[in-house]
Amino acid sequence: MALQWMILTYVVAAEAVLAAVLTLPSPKLLKYRLVSLVSLLLQPALFVVPFAGFQLLDIYWKNEHRLMCTSEICTAAERDRYEKSIYKSQRNVILCSSACLLYWCVYRICKYYKEIQTLEGVEKRYKEQ
Repeated sequence: MALQWMILTYVVAAEAVLAAVLTLPSPKLLKYRLVSLVSLLLQPALFVVPFAGFQLLDIYWKNEHRLMCTSEICTAAERDRYEKSIYKSQRNVILCSSACLLYWCVYRICKYYKEIQTLEGVEKRYKEQ
């Protein structure tokens, strides 16, 4: 069960690095080549959105069917295990949400740079005329 969270963690880290690299100032040629490379990688990387959504549904289902440990009958160890599982599920919700948000950010950054490139092409054509 921990493998899926490890994969999602690495995907979030890679998306964060891509977002940081795309927003760093660099020469135009390097920036456009990098944007085109990332744009090619974005379509296969779209798997992260349904994967994170499925993980969110799994967390929700487990939360709804979790045994409650709030009464006086629970031992300290049971209460600690219950609280630990709550914290882990909260961490995983943040991880899934950040995966979707970072994917969207990288997508929008690439789309923004592509729009700039097309507008610069249009401006260049108008200057030549």
